[in-house]
Amino acid sequence: MPKDYFADDPRTNLERMLAGDLYIADDPEIARRQQRAMRLAARYQAAYVEDAEGAGPLLAELLGAVGEGVDVRPPLYVDYGSNISIGARTFVNYNLTALDVARITIGEDCQIGPNVQLLTPTHPVEPQPRRDKLEAALPITIGDNVWLGGGVIVCPGVTIGDNSVIGAGAVVTKDVPANVVALGNPARPVRDI
Repeated sequence: MPKDYFADDPRTNLERMLAGDLYIADDPEIARRQQRAMRLAARYQAAYVEDAEGAGPLLAELLGAVGEGVDVRPPLYVDYGSNISIGARTFVNYNLTALDVARITIGEDCQIGPNVQLLTPTHPVEPQPRRDKLEAALPITIGDNVWLGGGVIVCPGVTIGDNSVIGAGAVVTKDVPANVVALGNPARPVRDI
């Protein structure tokens, strides 16, 4: 029988998740929010195919905040959507996976390449708590005028500074300062801009 990790914590798993603490994703409200996001993402994709500009209200309903002139090409995969904000004039190419258990903030005038992954969830390294399905999340922040090349993976808790460029296929495991080009796995700044 799994250990009761929350014996002295009266909060629901949803409340623990929203606070950024360890939780187990078995809360009915968590499931409802995930289903809502999947339905809206599917509706957004279908609407975008027919009328990209006309699909904007569905994107605004799915995401927490959408700036003016944002273009997100579907498919778009999110956990909740409501924890994502995208600044004005940002372009997101096909197949973004943005697992927004924690807040994901994308600045203004960004370019997000195809197949980018923004991953806020974390899991315990220790085997038993992981087996018991504990998880948490750390926010991701992407500054203004950032370019993420195709296939970039941004890990939990990372901040990428304004104007930086992350090369295609890079895995960003630590913060990247403003005004640099970063490449590789793990991504490292290779030059200033």
